[in-house]
Amino acid sequence: MSWNPTQKPDCPNSSLDSLETLIIPRARDLGGFEVRRALPSPKRQMVGPFIFFDQMGPAEFITDGGIDVRPHPHIGLGTVTYLYEGEFEHRDSVGTHQMIYPGEVNWMTAGRGVTHSERTSPETRASRHKLFGIQTWIALPEKDEDMAPDFEHHKKEALPEINDTGLHAKLILGTAYGETSPVTMQLETFYLDVVLQPGAHFPLPDNHEDRGLYITQGSVEIAGEVFEAGRMMVFRPGDRISVRAGEQGARLMALGGETMNESRFIWWNFVSSSRDRIEEAKEAWKTADWENGPFRLPPGDDAEFIPISKKLEETMPKAE
Repeated sequence: MSWNPTQKPDCPNSSLDSLETLIIPRARDLGGFEVRRALPSPKRQMVGPFIFFDQMGPAEFITDGGIDVRPHPHIGLGTVTYLYEGEFEHRDSVGTHQMIYPGEVNWMTAGRGVTHSERTSPETRASRHKLFGIQTWIALPEKDEDMAPDFEHHKKEALPEINDTGLHAKLILGTAYGETSPVTMQLETFYLDVVLQPGAHFPLPDNHEDRGLYITQGSVEIAGEVFEAGRMMVFRPGDRISVRAGEQGARLMALGGETMNESRFIWWNFVSSSRDRIEEAKEAWKTADWENGPFRLPPGDDAEFIPISKKLEETMPKAE
């Protein structure tokens, strides 16, 4: 990347021709808690290896309220949880029991199969509280789809910071601007939390093929056109891209990396290059043989789980 973040960036005059896809996320109300899903979308399944992108909140809960995502399975992907406000209590079948707070990174690699739950802790439920953050899935390369499941947690102090006039960014995953995140990745990627002061410029990394931006707060301008919060923009490979924050500033998630050349199927919580593999995982979860099957329930949270509903099963793609 030619931009040295310690110097004034040479901001290119971006053209709207560089904007390949504009995605307006689908919003879903989960009982007073809104989720906006940008990926996958009818216009774009992935940006680099990112195959799922959800904005959670912002939401405020009264006393005793919170999130209870019961144990559920994954295959063929890695999950990333990154919070702006609030907390989650994470448990998984690898044996992890981990709290996650704003600015920290939970990276769970499902590989051939993992089960996890996410809940608001009893301590947080004792008073009013907020939740605001992003959850993403990253598709694993075909050679790593059957790897053993794994988990990493990194405190916010471990993430590289990039600062310039009116700009502060944290590198969550991958490489950008000469910095490298401590999170173990299976392929080339980048994922940044970017905060811009009013009028500040942000040039995207130009050493990655697929590049996108998601606006969580404020607005940005490209070639005189304004894009508000709740929009994902995907840009053409190779073009030099810079965005300018609006009058209220902006907070962005910049994401992308290596283009996934193999096709991917996604059904419920499963991602795979093989429909047969998804069918096998579905049947294993329905069987619920926690002793002999490929899935285990998380220690400390094994009294319930999310079943596959009949309505969901009807959407299962047929194996070729």
